[in-house]
Amino acid sequence: MNTRLGPHASYERPCVRVVRVAFPPTFRDSFRPKRPSRRPDERDPAMDMETTLIILKPDCVQRGLMGQIITRLETKGLQLAGAKLIMVPKSLAETHYGEHKGRPFFDGLIEFITSSPVLVLAVRGPHAISVCRKLIGATKGFEAEPGTIRGDFGISPGMNLVHGSDSPESAQRELALWFAEGELVNADRSIDQWIYGD
Repeated sequence: MNTRLGPHASYERPCVRVVRVAFPPTFRDSFRPKRPSRRPDERDPAMDMETTLIILKPDCVQRGLMGQIITRLETKGLQLAGAKLIMVPKSLAETHYGEHKGRPFFDGLIEFITSSPVLVLAVRGPHAISVCRKLIGATKGFEAEPGTIRGDFGISPGMNLVHGSDSPESAQRELALWFAEGELVNADRSIDQWIYGD
């Protein structure tokens, strides 16, 4: 190689050879994320979309657990369709728990639910009613399985943190009680195809 310096110096350029390696399709594709075969506007008929009512009760609000519980719902793939932080009027509480009227615990139940703000949620997703009930866990905290909301955050039979509708009929009735017409939002999310896809 010419090592002279100056404007007329010449250099030998090394030869560079580009080698392309062809991997088998199965090897190459294993590093690519699989996109759902279903279009975003198509839903599996088995994915029954439901909207259910969830109430984060006074003990949940006072203990600062709202964010953790909402995170659990959203991490599962459920979507918030409505939310409001309110002081529950006594008349609304009595209507909501009307089926328990006349029972020994009714007055205490009304006093409890109206004692502090609650966060009322409308939660939407495939089989949302049964999914939320499983996430919430057994009524009494000391009986609830670890991994459920009540199993992880509660131990009391009465301070059980969360209410969730127990059937499609209850969900429809309760949503109409707590949310006025037009307050619920029905919007697709860009991540839905990755949650509900094949």
